Amino acid sequence: MLLLATAHESSQEAPPDMSNFSEYVVYVDESGDHGLTKFDANFPVFVLNFCVFRKYEYVTGIVPSLQEIKFRYWGHDMVVFHEHEIARREGVFAFPGEPARWGAFLADTSAWVAASPFVVIAVVIRKQEFVELHAHEKNVYHEAMKLGVERVNKYLGRREEPGRLVHFVFEMRGGNEDKQLKLAFRQVCEGDNYKAEVFNFKIEVASKQVNSTGLQLLTGR
Repeated sequence: MLLLATAHESSQEAPPDMSNFSEYVVYVDESGDHGLTKFDANFPVFVLNFCVFRKYEYVTGIVPSLQEIKFRYWGHDMVVFHEHEIARREGVFAFPGEPARWGAFLADTSAWVAASPFVVIAVVIRKQEFVELHAHEKNVYHEAMKLGVERVNKYLGRREEPGRLVHFVFEMRGGNEDKQLKLAFRQVCEGDNYKAEVFNFKIEVASKQVNSTGLQLLTGR
């Protein structure tokens, strides 16, 4: 298992937060298939990405920049970015007969991601090795979630005031899977972690259709 972290933070000062909510919010999405019965030789890993944003930078820069892109290319902001639709140029991302417009959209979206201040903590698990170590006794998604939550806690511990509530937003996968994830997340926060610590974290599960900028930036990354 390999843990990678990349950072792009700004020094922009936020106004004081008088609530008990964290200055940060975390959006989580997966890359690759979390199944353990078949392995894609071209992508034999499961990746769970934790994107950490400072809320002030998120609401004052990242969100309006995405809205501006949507209004520029579609005239409204109801479009939801999905990786597979963008990659395959499907639906509203087809831009039929407009290669210049397609190229400009890709350039603008890439520039938006590059300019957005956030930190990525990515948990990367080699699925074949995971099965050899754990057979099928453990859920690879839940193990990746646990590792990621532990690392996010370590990262925020050096930046956040103790005791503030941090929200993690995971992309919805389905009824039973979402229920199991919420339970596993709660167990990690209640002490089922490396140092048996209690984390003041709360999970939210949402579809990309709610049009959350944070989940769409994971798509555009």
